[in-house]
Amino acid sequence: MADSSKVDTDCMTLTRFLIDQQRKCPGATGSLTILLNQLMTAVKAIASAVKRAGIANLYGIAGSQNTTGDEQKKLDVLSNDLFINMLSSSGQACMLISEENEHPVIVPEENRGKYIVTFDPLDGSSNIDCLVSIGSIWGIYEKKTPGPPTKEDVLRPGTELVSAGYALYGSGTMVVLTTGCGLFGFTLDPNIGDFVLTHPEMFIKPRGKIYSTNEGYEKYWDEKVKKYVDSLKNPADPSKAPYGARYIGSMVADVHRTFLYGGIFLYPANSKSKNGKLRLLYESNPMAFMMEEAGGKAMDGKKRVMEIEPKDIHERCPVFMGSPSDVDDCMKILNA
Repeated sequence: MADSSKVDTDCMTLTRFLIDQQRKCPGATGSLTILLNQLMTAVKAIASAVKRAGIANLYGIAGSQNTTGDEQKKLDVLSNDLFINMLSSSGQACMLISEENEHPVIVPEENRGKYIVTFDPLDGSSNIDCLVSIGSIWGIYEKKTPGPPTKEDVLRPGTELVSAGYALYGSGTMVVLTTGCGLFGFTLDPNIGDFVLTHPEMFIKPRGKIYSTNEGYEKYWDEKVKKYVDSLKNPADPSKAPYGARYIGSMVADVHRTFLYGGIFLYPANSKSKNGKLRLLYESNPMAFMMEEAGGKAMDGKKRVMEIEPKDIHERCPVFMGSPSDVDDCMKILNA
């Protein structure tokens, strides 16, 4: 007879969690739950493809560049197709903004809902071929205006996001998301094929001991950024230990570690990238929303990332996010 003591017969799956959250919101229709469930189907399919990439010949370059000038990998294209197809068929989305598409994807009229989804279908794809953790990032807005969706419908600050999340594909598959009521983490249980709550109410430490940035660009940094990073490596107080440096090159993986261990993730502007490199609508804003829901801070060097008024769907911005005390220290130096 099977040992049922090793099986959680009352586990909190992602779908069950979303239904519980839905009950707490007067007037909720369940449309966001349907949308997120469809999005999870794309995430599961991408997770499967990532695990089979070598066998299925999904490594390597697809032979083109995306709209932001990055070389597209085969998994990039597959992931983008999955996100677009799953979200378009959900009946809950009206427009999709992807890193891989120059223009907004307008959902056919017969399938349109009220949500606009922005996403990077496969973040950190330069790491694909060497088996380093990669991920997906998304943000969800509710359309506010009548009529067909237009680009202007999504050119809104991150403070108007209704939900955001990311998926991390590594030794396991994890989804972290918020609907504006805290940050929660779910791990894919391959035995039941569903995401199970493993990280309830995630909070970032007030201060960490790790900084994460690409120091290969140090020669292009502003002097104040150099001064801040040097203060982490060489603290003025000799009794304080220097911060550890950790950098993967996948925003999802680097920020996920920051959520769990504290510290700061920074991708500043530099003399080669005057506005930074990370895209506001589908990288910086969703991560900033989640960071603030976890008690952290996310700044562009002067103000909250989520307060930036975007002017283009592929707009870039500098990012400094993480433990509140670490981000405050950084802002003191940058704005001195």
